[in-house]
Amino acid sequence: MRLLVVEDEKDVANALHVGLSRDGYAVDIAENGNKALEALAVNNFDLLVLDLNLPDMDGLDICHLAREKQPPLLILILTARGKQKDIVTGLNNGADDYLIKPFHLQELLARIRALLRRDLRTREPILRIQDISLDPVEKVVWKSDHRIQLTRKEFGILEYLMRHPNEVISQEDLLEHVWGTMTNVFSNTVRVHIQSLREKFEDDSTKAKYIETIIGTSYRFIQPEHESIESKNNKESANE
Repeated sequence: MRLLVVEDEKDVANALHVGLSRDGYAVDIAENGNKALEALAVNNFDLLVLDLNLPDMDGLDICHLAREKQPPLLILILTARGKQKDIVTGLNNGADDYLIKPFHLQELLARIRALLRRDLRTREPILRIQDISLDPVEKVVWKSDHRIQLTRKEFGILEYLMRHPNEVISQEDLLEHVWGTMTNVFSNTVRVHIQSLREKFEDDSTKAKYIETIIGTSYRFIQPEHESIESKNNKESANE
């Protein structure tokens, strides 16, 4: 998942970048409103963490514009404005959640996870395709009943592919959503991580059952035509 953090206080921005990255997110930082709007115009983010007290504009204007132009974008306001009217105004301007500074990192991470769980695009909290199950909250993966140990980047790649089953995902898309903007697009880091995932999941290295390479530098997670995440989960729920 790729996050944009809009924060003008350098120490806070650095701390957020470290804390969120350690939890497995790809994090971009914008230190003012104009840079935030530029980033939103050219990149596809899953969630926006937004300070309101910015040096060049009110963060509420960014919130309103972001919600107007990108309705699916999740927005969490993180600010020192703690009066009830400020919270109401922020939520009325399109924010999905509101957290007051000072804050604890663990609470921020919990709120981000809660927003991602509520995101209608994710369909279900636990993703299941074929015999692979992925829990985005606990950050664990199983193949059948066997737990698979993954690095954070491997988990990020697998989660992104499983959220877009049968879609062709380019190397650039994976770099943006798992690593962020600071990674060299010409590096072979995605290929290396994909190979590692295959070694952990595939029974036959010569035939892709889960992750297929498309035209050299794109990939897709194979979901059989008769199977969908939603229908499979509904069936399992009915049998419980």
